Amino acid sequence: MKVFCPALLSGKYIPTKCAHRDVKGGQNVSPAVEWTEVPGGTESFALSIIDRHPVAKNWVHWYVINMPATARAVSEHASGVHRALPGDSMELRNSYGDNGYGGPNPPRGSGAHEYEITVYALDIPSLDLGPYATLKDCTAAMHGHLLASATVVGSFQQ
Repeated sequence: MKVFCPALLSGKYIPTKCAHRDVKGGQNVSPAVEWTEVPGGTESFALSIIDRHPVAKNWVHWYVINMPATARAVSEHASGVHRALPGDSMELRNSYGDNGYGGPNPPRGSGAHEYEITVYALDIPSLDLGPYATLKDCTAAMHGHLLASATVVGSFQQ
């Protein structure tokens, strides 16, 4: 499986428009994400954007589950009021405490943070989780059902 994020400037940097509104110029626009080379037997997808920087402690910026097996992309600005996610996708609560996308807003002076954008191919049609499921809940629910995953990393700093 391969994943691609067209928004990554020079293939690496998250543009300011995708940053949280508390960042100067940030518009909290969820990035487009595309994936290919899906394994046979895939029945659904999940998507996550997680800041793995030690200061961030696995901060969840976006978690989407229950995307249909026919999906191959999430369009830019698909989260929130524009709700353009495929099928019966469900956005989970992010670490800001909101359901949906919450863009990067790393503490000033903490250096560049790397944001892992991951798509998971699952062998079940949906994860039996509610909108307030945690990262730990998602990991547990996917256990034994993951066919493949692919990650692309984007950086952002203030």
